[in-house]
Amino acid sequence: MRVLLVEDDAMIGDSVKLALRQEGFTVDWVRDGDAGLAAASTAHDGQPCYDLILLDLGLPRRPGLDVLRTLRARGVPTPVLILTARDAVADRVAGLNAGADDYLVKPFDLQELAARMHALARRAAGRAEPLVTYGDIVLNPTTREATHRGEPVRLSAREFALLSALMARPGKVWSVAQLQERLYGWDDEVGSNTVEVYIHALRKKFGAALIRNIRGVGYVVPRLDGDAASSEGDTP
Repeated sequence: MRVLLVEDDAMIGDSVKLALRQEGFTVDWVRDGDAGLAAASTAHDGQPCYDLILLDLGLPRRPGLDVLRTLRARGVPTPVLILTARDAVADRVAGLNAGADDYLVKPFDLQELAARMHALARRAAGRAEPLVTYGDIVLNPTTREATHRGEPVRLSAREFALLSALMARPGKVWSVAQLQERLYGWDDEVGSNTVEVYIHALRKKFGAALIRNIRGVGYVVPRLDGDAASSEGDTP
């Protein structure tokens, strides 16, 4: 899951970014409202670049509520979790009415933050259950555990993130650039063939048929009903 953190407090930003990256999230961090609005408004192939936005309210240059209202006015659907020291009921109501999906008051427990983020991701994906299942493959985003035919499979953080993205939307063809966005933040160095390396590793662990290559387009996990996006030009 790629996350945008909009937080001006250096200590909080550092600790949240580090904790979330250790939990397998890809995190980009900006420190003022204008930068947050610009980053949150970016899209790739018509889709928002971020799966979730963590938004402080007391930001320099542009208040968090203004950022939120502007995003919703522009039609940006990305779930927003407000992180703020403002604990008055009126502040929570204002944030939720402005378009926030959840609200967490500082200081907060990082485990609770991660749990709320996973809950918002499930809601955005239209899932009630915490597990992501595709045939006999089961992923647990909370624990980052994977099983295949009931047996545990060891995955690196980026292998898990890549497989999660592909399994969450069977039939969707992802370009290499889109998959890189799910795996790497702004300050991460991206190799020229890293996505292909992870795809190769996942095929070895789960079988070559799991992830298909649509030549010149990208990669897809086919729909289980057989109605994949396209099978022409596929290579195993």
